[in-house]
Amino acid sequence: MKTNKKFKASVFSSLFSDPDILRELYCALEGVSLPNDVPVVINTLEDVLFMDMINDISFEIGGKLVVLIEHQSTINPNITLRLLMYIARVYEQIMGDQNLYSSKHLPIPRPEFFVLYNGKEACDDEMVLKLSDSFESLASLGLIEKDSPSLELVVKLYNINEGKNAEIASRCKTLSQYSAFIAKVRELEKEGQPRKEAVKNAIYYCRNHDILKEYLKKHASEVYNMLTTEWNWDDAKEVWQREAREEGKEQVARNLLVEGLPVEVIQRTTGLSTETIQSL
Repeated sequence: MKTNKKFKASVFSSLFSDPDILRELYCALEGVSLPNDVPVVINTLEDVLFMDMINDISFEIGGKLVVLIEHQSTINPNITLRLLMYIARVYEQIMGDQNLYSSKHLPIPRPEFFVLYNGKEACDDEMVLKLSDSFESLASLGLIEKDSPSLELVVKLYNINEGKNAEIASRCKTLSQYSAFIAKVRELEKEGQPRKEAVKNAIYYCRNHDILKEYLKKHASEVYNMLTTEWNWDDAKEVWQREAREEGKEQVARNLLVEGLPVEVIQRTTGLSTETIQSL
């Protein structure tokens, strides 16, 4: 997968950036069967719009434009808005030089959005997230909401932790084994092993027990580096967010600026506007 070097790939994006595996995963999520010759065209954005780790995969299949995101931290309440911004850029990439002002109707693939939750916190097996849930209420203006909103975006969320959504797991062997691998890392951590040791031992265990065996044989060192980097990054963001609550957002923003973090990351961590951060 071609990516911007400013960002780090995740195990999820590396493992599932294979057309055959993506086809299998999509069929499992939708409960359908597609022939193996149905093409899958991956068009993941090179410069990730809303992730510091590359945990997203965008692809076209059967006239649909599908965006998959893995979440290993708390579900972000603004995920639908971020996906709206993301899909606009993907469409821009797909349309290329086509004249949007011509009289010719330009067909576009139908979008679908999935969040695959693989975090530690309790989460329902399935959830539906809607952009309209973020719209301001018209009641404050004395208006009545008569019609459906003119703009909507719906995201299907599935909990992919081991033991969850068994039917989906049974239809996609790679997803089931990926969940088992992540669960093994967490199990070893819970037993007291340091993170790096837990990741290394989980790789050995899974290779010896036919869990992502071929993938881990080829990419063991990359998986080790990706997973330790990814989880350390998540931990760091949690610390920053806690400090932002305790010390004051502007002071934390100053500290992160000194560390050289991008303005976009600081904005998401502290909740401050981009203009405020730039003024600091």
